[in-house]
Amino acid sequence: MNYKESLHQKLIERRAVVGIVGLGYVGLPLAVEFAEAGFRVLGVDVDSSKVERIMRGESYIADVTAARIQTLVAAGRLCASTFYADLSAADAISVCVPTPLRKTRDPDMSYIVQATQSIAEICRRGMLITLESTTYPGTTQEILLPAITQGDFTIGEDVFLAFSPERIDPGNKQYTVRNTPKVVGGITENCGEVAVALYEAAVDTVIAVSSPTAAEMVKLLENTFRAVNIAMVNEMALMCDKLGIDVWEVIAAAATKPFGYMPFYPGPGLGGHCIPVDPHYLSWKLKTLNYRARFIELASEINTAMPYYVVEKITAALNNQGRAVRGARIIILGVAYKRDVDDVRESPALDIISLLQQRGGDVAFHDPHVPNIRLENAAELRGSAYSADLLRAADCTVIVTDHSAYDWDEIKRCSRAIVDTRHVYKGGDADNIISL
Repeated sequence: MNYKESLHQKLIERRAVVGIVGLGYVGLPLAVEFAEAGFRVLGVDVDSSKVERIMRGESYIADVTAARIQTLVAAGRLCASTFYADLSAADAISVCVPTPLRKTRDPDMSYIVQATQSIAEICRRGMLITLESTTYPGTTQEILLPAITQGDFTIGEDVFLAFSPERIDPGNKQYTVRNTPKVVGGITENCGEVAVALYEAAVDTVIAVSSPTAAEMVKLLENTFRAVNIAMVNEMALMCDKLGIDVWEVIAAAATKPFGYMPFYPGPGLGGHCIPVDPHYLSWKLKTLNYRARFIELASEINTAMPYYVVEKITAALNNQGRAVRGARIIILGVAYKRDVDDVRESPALDIISLLQQRGGDVAFHDPHVPNIRLENAAELRGSAYSADLLRAADCTVIVTDHSAYDWDEIKRCSRAIVDTRHVYKGGDADNIISL
């Protein structure tokens, strides 16, 4: 039997069953897109609450509306389970599990290993397995390939294996799963062709590369590019501060050049699961090859130090009032890592709050998308209700995330002092505002 042609035809005709492992920020939008493209989709997640909410037609991801889920569940095109065994009916499986870093900045591959072992137990001939989780170059060949081939399969003939990096940007209304180009790299030519056929059904543009390792490196290049450039402009902000120059004026003027320059903007530090984390996968891999990724390490050093710089600005704002950090009432506006999302992973706000608490500050926060947070010391901090009185009672208001729901005029009017890390107030338009 020609398993490649059979699977290829199933994918083209939308007769294939698609499995998604991991129903978080990456997996759920992908599952919905495949289901809307006409496939029957089975999502698997170890978190039973996610599974239950999907089957009730609810959404826990801001980029996916409940109405879309309800329609697909009612039509029988989307269902969810906590059991890997249910994936035995799938023709194609995309793995979208987390890939965090350990405290030592080494990659934690446990989620990928566990998912791979579970899939290997139900793998059958005529199945495509694609890894989407961001990881170090070589993961697909070093972890997935040996586990799958233990089942006496021949990769590229009866089972197909590929890597296709996720490119989800939470909160982005312009670029979604459908219109963001998808990179795909197969172990063999047949693997690549089958994987391309899968993603072409749900994504407008698919770009094939020569191997999974090349595709893995694509994602790391994208995020390392951002991390390094953000670090560069963060250091530029530090230098401009030393020189008494407005870094925002400098960036705006530089951005008028129509070639050879791309504007990046300083901020309180890096956040989200990708940019602060992914470059370290590449750095770790290169250490095993006796090579030091110097740009990555330096960028991490600069970006990690930005919350300390923000705390210095808060200290200066309080000093202007004759106050110390100890005992001062400080309100943090926004703890999500970026505007209009509820994701606090790696958010610099968490570091800023912890640093202020260590110095004796009385710290509260408000975020329209985040009701409570858990700090590194495992302490939970509940958000405060937003009001003009909350601002008036504070010695300093710190803008960490510039959510569009905030009334910036009211915040300026009611705050005693403001540290603006997001350039909300252009040109330092008030004496009580300190910008980065």
